[in-house]
Amino acid sequence: MRQGLGLSVPGSALSRRCLLRAGSLGAFGLNLAQLLRGEAVSASAVPAVRSCILIFYYGGPSHHDTWDMKPNAPREVRGEFRAIATNVPGIHVSEHMPHCARVVDRLAIVRGLHHPMTNHNAAAFATLSGRPPLKGDLELLGNDRNDPPCLGSMLSQQLPPRQDLPTFVALPHVMHNVVKLPGQVAGFLGSMHEPFQVLRDPNAPDFRLDELELPGDVSLDRLEHRESLLRFMDDQRYAAEQAAGLRGLDPYRAQASRFLRSEAVRRALRLDLEDPRLRDRYGRTKHGQSVLLARRLVEAGVRFVTVYDHETNGQLANWDAHQDVFPRLKNDLLPPVDRAYAALIDDLDGSGLLDSTLVIALGEFGRTPKINANGGRDHWPFCFSAILAGGGVRGGVVHGASDKLGAYPELDAVTPADLAATLFDRFGLDPTTELRDLTGRPYRLAEGQPIRALFGS
Repeated sequence: MRQGLGLSVPGSALSRRCLLRAGSLGAFGLNLAQLLRGEAVSASAVPAVRSCILIFYYGGPSHHDTWDMKPNAPREVRGEFRAIATNVPGIHVSEHMPHCARVVDRLAIVRGLHHPMTNHNAAAFATLSGRPPLKGDLELLGNDRNDPPCLGSMLSQQLPPRQDLPTFVALPHVMHNVVKLPGQVAGFLGSMHEPFQVLRDPNAPDFRLDELELPGDVSLDRLEHRESLLRFMDDQRYAAEQAAGLRGLDPYRAQASRFLRSEAVRRALRLDLEDPRLRDRYGRTKHGQSVLLARRLVEAGVRFVTVYDHETNGQLANWDAHQDVFPRLKNDLLPPVDRAYAALIDDLDGSGLLDSTLVIALGEFGRTPKINANGGRDHWPFCFSAILAGGGVRGGVVHGASDKLGAYPELDAVTPADLAATLFDRFGLDPTTELRDLTGRPYRLAEGQPIRALFGS
């Protein structure tokens, strides 16, 4: 197996994509200009994606102990875990990822991702927006309303809305690290492009969104009457806000009232309608059921869903393993993620959604090559891994390589800006398209280059 572009692409996946390609363009909503742009860019271009699921592992997973193991490195680098074979010859992953090991033929493992941000807040902003924060690494605490937007908000602004469907959903919580973690908001794009935020545990027996439930004495007809009055009041308030230089202070109520009318949204949130055996395959955990909910949302037509893994209230609640990294990975962190991720890939593939749904999984950075005195690994943004699947990805591919210690990229280095450009490119958008902030300053959708070697036949 060659590092860099990779050689192992399962023939069955390619033949299936070829069969689907001819009939898929209309369903993906491509117009002629987008098609011509795509064809001009690359002769091997594949149809644009319909949706994306971004899974974000807050705290920084250790790439050395998951997707980029170093079995020949000194013990203080290679750690305690054994590397196991996957279903693609030459590619190995951690022994505590057996479910992921059997779906590697449908994944692209990017092993040279890097950026310079060493603290969680700045690193999260960099990975979730595809660009460095305006403030320095250790200076960034929270978002400013004139900050560049996160990826989902940019897609919300660029893609045509679908009636009664949110473009961008985030779940199952908002991430906090002292303050609301940067990189989750629409920034200068304003509140209308904020995510529709799910704030309840999808694994809870009584999971529901109260915002999308009508009171028992309110019919849709009565709601329409109430909404006409509220709309008039909103118009008056909007005029006052504009005069005061403010924008959209309460988008959530407006979104919720619109989605009340959407049977697709309400049905997507009904996890109790799923086959219990499928729910078991994802894992009866907050993360497992969140990933399943993301699949239901893209199936309903939502374009971008972010799943935040693990709470941010203290190191023991997330991937920030400065101590006891191996028992935490083995017993707490890897099992639910391993099960849920593999189930998602199988589920999307089995339902015919994998070709039109791009799945991106990553954290804000990796961990230090050398294990510290507390048996943990510290922050390390200079080399870590991201995993892509679906959306035309060439499965069974390793893109790039880290050095022998997993400390720095050695081949085909990739930045968050490149991942962002790849995402927009796969949606048929030109990454060089300019947005302007509240002061008129221009920003491209992405400053990087699409990683087109990961796609096509």
